[in-house]
Amino acid sequence: MRARRLHGQYDSKGRQCETPGCQEPGEYRAPGNRGHGFDGPGDWRWFCLDHVRAFNAGYDFFKGMSAEEIWAAQSPLSGWDTHSRAFRPNAGVGDGPRWADFADPLDAIGARAAHIRGAAAGRAQQAEAERAMQTRFTAPERAALQVLGLAPDTDRPALRRRYSELVRRYHPDRNGGDRTHEARLQRVVEAYQLLSRAAAFG
Repeated sequence: MRARRLHGQYDSKGRQCETPGCQEPGEYRAPGNRGHGFDGPGDWRWFCLDHVRAFNAGYDFFKGMSAEEIWAAQSPLSGWDTHSRAFRPNAGVGDGPRWADFADPLDAIGARAAHIRGAAAGRAQQAEAERAMQTRFTAPERAALQVLGLAPDTDRPALRRRYSELVRRYHPDRNGGDRTHEARLQRVVEAYQLLSRAAAFG
């Protein structure tokens, strides 16, 4: 008679238990470092029966979760509080008009089409604004903006305010003589000096 296979036992296909020093076949799988998600199934680790039991005994499903996430995962409704795209109130189309808001299907179609056209126009305007911002500053100036934590649409008064804020934050006199932030302060000063001469500010 063939030996009865245990639940969860897989053909090892030459796999060896991943526990260092163990020579037994890896016939039982355990969650790997990458879990299941949008990118597809996660990976698995393979152990012999004794070592998969040891792994399971020390496995913490809630590791890395916040208190709120743990509470939600323990809820009896966990996994039941989602809707498929087709059965959401807005049919998964963002903040567009809902079919249920219209008595006439043609009105609903027209409103949806207008919403799509408006959203497309908004995206085009945003892309154009981003392109304009990219050409407003040179590459070194954009890098200086990042050092100061400023967006490309900033103006000269905002630049001055941000510079003053960062100088106060990193200057040794404001940190009890602590000079650990001097390198950061130097980068801030250099970024400000570059941007203060930028043609974008006229």
